[in-house]
Amino acid sequence: MPRPDLTRVPDFYHNYIKQVEENDLMEALTKQTPSFIQFLKDIPADKRDYRYAEGKWTIKEALQHIIDAERIFAYRGLCFARKDTTPLPSFDENSYAANSKADKRNWEELVEEFKAVRKSTEIMFGSFDEEQLESAGTASGKSNYSRAIGFILVGHVNHHVKVIRERYM
Repeated sequence: MPRPDLTRVPDFYHNYIKQVEENDLMEALTKQTPSFIQFLKDIPADKRDYRYAEGKWTIKEALQHIIDAERIFAYRGLCFARKDTTPLPSFDENSYAANSKADKRNWEELVEEFKAVRKSTEIMFGSFDEEQLESAGTASGKSNYSRAIGFILVGHVNHHVKVIRERYM
């Protein structure tokens, strides 16, 4: 399973894809999942509601954002794989975070929700054949394709782990 062809991917997502070391999507997904879950479990309770600056997300909000984005991008990957030609909308991650009420969520439940969503993502992408992984569609007014979406999901988590390590811990 080759890496995505960046000429088929909007520039905005190149950084996420470049943060994925693995060349195989399923290896990247299944390798990342347990390490990310352990990373979440190691975050001290007193840091989960911490903001490193005014207007920035808490770690809880960042985790809820990761979960929301995983759902949205997985849906895009599914639509593309099923050859749905309906243009898909963008989403405003700041509006989602502001309305998530993550601050009222239980940390362990958030971690469990990520596990469930990620497991679903792994199963779905694992079911795609080469034709489905190469299928393209439009989201946020730009063309993209299923294989790239899978790598974007992994890179997106890697991006937020890096931000949490650098700015929150």
